[in-house]
Amino acid sequence: MSNNKLAIFLIITSVFFGTVMLSFLKIAQEDVNVYVAGFFRFFLGLVIILPYILKKKDTVLKTTHLKQHFLRAILGLPAMLLYFSALVLLPIEKLTAISFVVPLIVTILAVFFLGEKIYIYRTLALILGFSGMLVIIRPGFVDISIGVYMVLFSALLWSVNIIITKKISKDDSAITILAYQSIFMSLLSFFIVLFFWEMPSIKTFIYLILAAMCGTVLHLTLNHAFKLVDVSMTQPYSFLNLVFASIIGYFVFDEMPDLYTWIGAIIIFTGVLIISYREMKLDKEIIRKRVDIKN
Repeated sequence: MSNNKLAIFLIITSVFFGTVMLSFLKIAQEDVNVYVAGFFRFFLGLVIILPYILKKKDTVLKTTHLKQHFLRAILGLPAMLLYFSALVLLPIEKLTAISFVVPLIVTILAVFFLGEKIYIYRTLALILGFSGMLVIIRPGFVDISIGVYMVLFSALLWSVNIIITKKISKDDSAITILAYQSIFMSLLSFFIVLFFWEMPSIKTFIYLILAAMCGTVLHLTLNHAFKLVDVSMTQPYSFLNLVFASIIGYFVFDEMPDLYTWIGAIIIFTGVLIISYREMKLDKEIIRKRVDIKN
């Protein structure tokens, strides 16, 4: 499988598991506060990968980017707490739609800090995705709540985090990035949760375990996708979050997406189809040129 196709598969997988993770956390936060949910999300994730870390500690924990890993945790902690807090205040598909500012911010940052080029098809896909988001939240026509501001600030922090991840992914593996993220996030969130501790019920604890499992898959696939291709190429696929979130919101939380959500979703999905077709075609052209050169 080519890098482009594998990256597309990985990013769609990460989007799906990320949405499922949010669903489990939304349910869990009916019983515990955001600080407890955030701590267990990463601590249990660390427990899941700990056997592998201990077995391969000489390679997994080997890095020259320790400061960058810690910086990711410093940015990731408030991003996580704000986003998880907004889960309680907003319908899951609405929260997901607002977070679509991330691909736009990341793509712009990638130009300045990673030297990536923005091709016309990627730009078109991003514009369509962002337009779809605006249709859904309708700024100026619908009152913007505190939950919306939480998601927007979280999105800004997460966007910077993605750029740092892309930079260190050139040298560190996906599991190394995940290991340090789990370690540092567990430590930082532990010191906070001490002041806001609530004992989860057995049922809630199961939801937190499932959230941690989904989060582990999310970050492993996401980190590896960043290693394979330009970060700007992966971003339009983030808009698929809305499709998954709308389905889960309807069947799990009885949240009926309105007409504007569906119109926005169609616009977003059109952008994803455009970028998918172009990247697949570009990949075939590259392979064909390689074959011609060899012949």
